[in-house]
Amino acid sequence: MQGLTEMNEIIRTYSELIRLPTFLERYEYLKLDGLVGKDTFGFDRYLNQIFYKSKEWLSIRDHVIVRDNGCDLGIRDREIHGRILIHHINPLSKEDILSRSDLLLNPEYLISTTKSTHDAIHYGKISKEDVELIVRTKGDTCPWKK
Repeated sequence: MQGLTEMNEIIRTYSELIRLPTFLERYEYLKLDGLVGKDTFGFDRYLNQIFYKSKEWLSIRDHVIVRDNGCDLGIRDREIHGRILIHHINPLSKEDILSRSDLLLNPEYLISTTKSTHDAIHYGKISKEDVELIVRTKGDTCPWKK
């Protein structure tokens, strides 16, 4: 059961997320549904930039990547080959950073993802290629072997 914050916003968790077997189900669980334009930092954006360079963040980031086996949304067989982003499952606010909220560094509120998946969660545009896992075979990307 999803918890609630003081402002009655749903708190999503990693424990609930990993119970969902498919990428699409996990994406649906995480997508923000209209919270994209919600003011979070405004002119105080420097606060989250400082946070994302901290030793604490870099350490927990590494922990989450290992826990998720470097896979998009923690789904086996969806290895991330390239830059791995760590997504805060619940959007952060300026107050979360200033008060050192549990949402900041608790792995229960973090998940590994690709940039395209991360953007889809925030902006609601997921491509067919992101949803469907392409099974590769030897030589399938070689144009003269088709």
